[in-house]
Amino acid sequence: MKTLLHKLFIVLFAFGISSFNYSIDDVVTAIKSGNANQLSQYFDSMVEITLHEKSNSYSRSQAEVILKDFFNSSQVKNFSIVHKGSNSGSEFCIGNLLTKSGDFRTTIFMKTRGERQVLQEIRFEEKN
Repeated sequence: MKTLLHKLFIVLFAFGISSFNYSIDDVVTAIKSGNANQLSQYFDSMVEITLHEKSNSYSRSQAEVILKDFFNSSQVKNFSIVHKGSNSGSEFCIGNLLTKSGDFRTTIFMKTRGERQVLQEIRFEEKN
């Protein structure tokens, strides 16, 4: 019985830790699917968004609405990673977002907050 409880504790503990351990790859998956709701679960309390040459900081819920509108109007076709890296608890990614309304150089910045990575900034810059 003790062994069973010990194994159960280890499984639950591992699941609990992994459920809060977000990475840049989770954010990329959400962007590829054009899913603002999924993307919003990785947001910090405030998120800086650059879109159509305008940049501003938004609350988590405001940022979700803005990105939902962007994804709905642009219709994501694909996202490919050009470069990604990490430095001192931060992760970043540069990629190309292909949409029906144009292509965007996309930059993602994440930072460690407590025990998890959160998305702090995302930029969508139109490619010429």
